[in-house]
Amino acid sequence: MILVVGATGLVGGMIARTLLNQRRPVRVLVREGRDYQALVDAGAEAALGDLKNPETLTVACRGVDVVITTASAGQRGGPDTPDTVDLAGNQHLVDAARAAGVKQFIYVSALTATLDHPVPLPRAKARAEVIVRESGMPYTILAANGIMDVMIPQVVTDRIRAGQPVTLVGEARRRHSFVSARDIASFAVAAVNHPAAVNRRIAIGGPEAVSWRDIVAAHERTLGRTVPVRWIAPGELLPDLPAIPGLTELVSGLLAALETFDTPLDMTETARTFGVTLTSLDDFVAAAVQPNDSYPAAGVAAPA
Repeated sequence: MILVVGATGLVGGMIARTLLNQRRPVRVLVREGRDYQALVDAGAEAALGDLKNPETLTVACRGVDVVITTASAGQRGGPDTPDTVDLAGNQHLVDAARAAGVKQFIYVSALTATLDHPVPLPRAKARAEVIVRESGMPYTILAANGIMDVMIPQVVTDRIRAGQPVTLVGEARRRHSFVSARDIASFAVAAVNHPAAVNRRIAIGGPEAVSWRDIVAAHERTLGRTVPVRWIAPGELLPDLPAIPGLTELVSGLLAALETFDTPLDMTETARTFGVTLTSLDDFVAAAVQPNDSYPAAGVAAPA
């Protein structure tokens, strides 16, 4: 039995569906009120619980051989914070998994997670990695780079759809190996019982390191027209992000931070080892942006 924690999220949902398509026995940890019926209809067993409630995790881990967790507080807010979910929640999950005799614990973390990170979320993930490594269970930590499906729509695609210019921070020349959610899920599934995944922290990225200028250019190739861009200095806020508390500040700060370093990854050997065909930037954009769609032209011309 494989327990997937975070199965109602983007990457966790892809992991659960892939395992179910492979006809593997899957249990999903789900919270009351979340929409998980489609997973049950596809063959998953649902266990109601919450990472903040250790007693529910004991039941969820019973009879489980492998745990895969992508759960994160993200920007949920309220009682769900990096400390309560990403740190304490993962401690509870590790404790329950170890007590249940789980044979492999797979934790989807972040490439940028460090113990001295100034931002609470990656710092909590780094501390959770320590908990996983010191658990005594065979473990796999998948340290994922920035997720295409999350970042590219927020910064570029959704702006174009709204007829707005794309706003970039700084010079937007730093390069990062952004990775698709589908590819992260593929690595997580491939890591199950894979000898090359045991007791390893595996960096996960896409097939190429690209800048935000490259990402805009990929949209231009797909759409067949120029995409207007305006520029702001690090520290300035992006305009008109969805009304989620803290999202504008988070994304603006993240883009500024990404302009201070590069994260190129040579994924050739890792992709070959785990049999994953990586999604290129052009392929991702082509799937997300149909050239025949009617996108309104932005009303602000791009500065030189």
